[in-house]
Order: sequence, then structure tokens, then C-alpha cells
Amino acid sequence: MKKIPSLIIACLLSTSLYSADFITFGTGELNGTYYPTGNSMCKFINKITIQTNIRCTIESTDGSVYNINAIESGKFNFAIAQADTIYQAVHGIKKFDKRPNTQLRSVMAIYPEMFTLITRKDASIMKLADIKGKRVNLGNIKSGSESTRIELFKAFNIKQEDLSLSSALKIEDTEDALIDNEIDAYFFMVGHPAETIQNAAISIPITIVPIVGPKADLFIEENEYFVKDIIPAGLYKGVDKAIETFSVKAVVVTREDVSEKLVYTFVKTILENFEEFKTLHPAYSNVTKESLLEGLSVPLHRSAKKYFKEIGLL
Repeated sequence: MKKIPSLIIACLLSTSLYSADFITFGTGELNGTYYPTGNSMCKFINKITIQTNIRCTIESTDGSVYNINAIESGKFNFAIAQADTIYQAVHGIKKFDKRPNTQLRSVMAIYPEMFTLITRKDASIMKLADIKGKRVNLGNIKSGSESTRIELFKAFNIKQEDLSLSSALKIEDTEDALIDNEIDAYFFMVGHPAETIQNAAISIPITIVPIVGPKADLFIEENEYFVKDIIPAGLYKGVDKAIETFSVKAVVVTREDVSEKLVYTFVKTILENFEEFKTLHPAYSNVTKESLLEGLSVPLHRSAKKYFKEIGLL
């Protein structure tokens, strides 16, 4: 008889779990910044599951393009993606040719992702045009890094055939390929500092190449979601000068039909824990509550807008 109350409690807990609302959150590769960002956000949500009956789970993915397609298919109801990739999806252009995603909505911007060209120092790549004739990892084909790189190549009149070798390794494999002298360089759209770049810099001398000049200026000017930015000096061993480049916002997105409860609770929880959230990764150091609304390339979900209005940010 003494076991009956325990059995009842277990059944109640089980029933509560199965009736919970779930946030399924697409992030990025393990060595990038999306994955730890999604993980941190989910932890805040799961701390208050008893009060909200909402549970949050994350999945490592190939990145922005994959995540947007997974949001559209219903695999995820939240994901992180680059603002430029979101813009392309909403307008049905480039990687989303003739297939506009009208259901995408912003939840909040997070941090700026900077376009980064990392090279072996002995490869003597001093500017973007110097990659011609080199061995370069162009980026995972489902990532925002690769999508942005394609557009930048067009602006600089660089063709894939100009390289002596091109690859589409995932970021988790790129670090070793650079260290082992299998490639000379790789592209990465990322919030800095990034662990994979730090690990490479510890093992071999590296260079981060500035993306500057008239062609870069025109490219940024013609794409409203990009802004000029600077990778600070001293983040990586041997990189002692600030590097000029451009950036785009990493944005949490959802679908228009995702429930008000999930979106409102997500935004409210992150904002109520904002100062603690900012301590969890150096990429968030300059993020402000106001900047969460900057650089969006698709309108806010109605419930995100509701909460931002309630706290006076809209």
C-alpha cells in the first residue's frame, strides 16, 4: 500500500511531461556559436518548466539554410539563422529560388556574425583575391557561411574554378584540415571569439584576412542586412591587429502559426534573464536589449512584438 502514492506521483509526472508544450530548436554545428547559444536559451526555458509546462530541446544542424527549411517543414518551431539567409528565404531568391517562405517570423536578433577568412600564415593570403590558386574550404552547403560566400565571390569576380582545390567540410572538420595542411584557408560566418579558430591559432600560425576595398564597400551597400564591422585584436594567438570585415545578425526565427504561449514565454524568459545570458559567451558582450530588435530582415512574430511593447522597447 505504501507504494501507491509513489506510483500516483510518477503517473502524474509522466502525464505532465506528455502534455507539455515543446520548443524544438535548430542551432548549428557543435564548434560554432549557434549551438551554445541555443543551449543557453533552452536552459533558461527549462528552469521554469514547472510554471510554464514548456520544455525546450535543441539539435545540432548544418546551419542557416538547413534551419530555415526545417522551420518550413515543421521539424523545428524555433531556429537560429543569418539575417541575409532569412531575407533570401522570405523573398524566394538565391538558395530559395522561386520558393518564398511567407511563414517566417523573427523572435529576436542576437549577436553580429562576422564574415571571416582564416588562413595558414604560410599560405601568403593577404587579401581575398589571393585565394586564387589555393586550397580553400568554401563551407558546408547548408550553411549561411557558404551562402554568403557565394554572393561575395560574385562581387569580387572569383570563381570556384579559380581555386586549386575546393571543399565543403563542416566546421568541426575544418580546424584539423587547416592544421594538417590539407587546406590553405576557410570561410566562417561566426560570432567571435570562436573556439575552432582559437584551436587552430594555438597549433599553427594563422592570418585573418580583411575584407575591404571598393568591391567590398559596394557589396555591403547593395545588401541592406550587412554592415561594416571589426574583429577585435587579441582574440586569437598571433592576430594582434583588428581586422576589417562585414557582419550580419544571427536571428532567432519561428513560424507565424507557432503559438503565442511558446513565443511570448521564450522572449519574456530570455529578457528577464538577459544580464546572466550575456555572460555565457564573449560574442554577446556588446548585445543590448535594444539591439535585439536591430538587423531583422523579416517582421517580428506577433507575440514577440507584444512582449517588446510591454517592456517599452517598441
